[in-house]
Amino acid sequence: MSTLFTPLTLPSPRGGITLPNRIVIAPMCQYSAVNGEATDWHLMHWGNLLNGGASMFTIEATAVLPEGRITPKCLGLWDDRTEAKLADTLHRARKLAPQTAVCIQLAHAGRKASSAIPWQGGQLLSPDNGGWPTYGPSALPQLPNEAPPTAMGAYELTRVREAFVAAALRADKMGVDAVELHAAHGYLLHEFLSPLANQRTDTYGGSLENRMRYPLEVFAAVRAAYQGVLGIRVSASDWVEGGLTADEVTEFAQRLKALGCDFIHVSSGGLSPQQKIAIGLGYQVHFARQIRAATGMVTTAVGLITEAQQAEDILQAGDADLIALARAFLYQPRWGWQAAAALGGTVEANPAYWRCLPREAQAAFGKVSIGGR
Repeated sequence: MSTLFTPLTLPSPRGGITLPNRIVIAPMCQYSAVNGEATDWHLMHWGNLLNGGASMFTIEATAVLPEGRITPKCLGLWDDRTEAKLADTLHRARKLAPQTAVCIQLAHAGRKASSAIPWQGGQLLSPDNGGWPTYGPSALPQLPNEAPPTAMGAYELTRVREAFVAAALRADKMGVDAVELHAAHGYLLHEFLSPLANQRTDTYGGSLENRMRYPLEVFAAVRAAYQGVLGIRVSASDWVEGGLTADEVTEFAQRLKALGCDFIHVSSGGLSPQQKIAIGLGYQVHFARQIRAATGMVTTAVGLITEAQQAEDILQAGDADLIALARAFLYQPRWGWQAAAALGGTVEANPAYWRCLPREAQAAFGKVSIGGR
């Protein structure tokens, strides 16, 4: 049996969940919500990926407040209306798929909020074009030509922290199996961590201890209220001289573990247009390796992991515990099936699809029928 197809238990205060394999579908923004509400696109998208052979599917970055959306078309979970629509859509999608754990990524976009959707330029929107005022740790814009955000005061700090807690409880109520806080890719919690975006002079800025303070407060508040599987996604490097470093993020991870973090999902970048990323296959895996070695936490590797044997090698080397894929699943929604066939693993599949299997792949599935009328 390959390591990729061995089970793994994600712990939590109330007992955790056991995943049948090590494949996770990473969160992918779809920019298809209406006023924060899930739509039929999400029903199709989620139902499709829940049938892909992964052990856990992660719902895209879901804003905890309306002004925390990246774009006007981003998903939200901030009131009864957005909760009801998300819960109904998720329930219907899960009815159409094998039992697959569902994680939701809760997020606030900070100074990167109020942006146009990517295929319309992705730039900051003015109020005249459907945008809204943004805020962040400091009054520093994402791009030099953009309006700066408002530096957060005590009211905003409290409001956002409480919104993360409320959204986690809403997710729990709708039966989501795990929650991932978004502290990566230049969004609000990452902005507090990075000296490039956080130039505060109070107890939330300056030293690493101070820059970690607010993200740790948010995590601790969610952990105190939510007893399910709780993890976080981090950017392990800004890829900019003078920016956030892997050693700093490793220290942050150690503090998270002490607060009861159940898993850490290790990405990088997204904060500065000056980033210089050394792109290549598995280019972020060494960050996962460093954090896993230092913390012993369940660690997820992500980033240009495209082939089953590549994923297997990462696990075999002890660089990570879980493998997350995003674009690979958009291009090949049955990636998990192909990996199982290649590595001698097994996955569950909806019986409506059983007859599609090539004969050489049938051993990767349980009760497979290629006959029928």
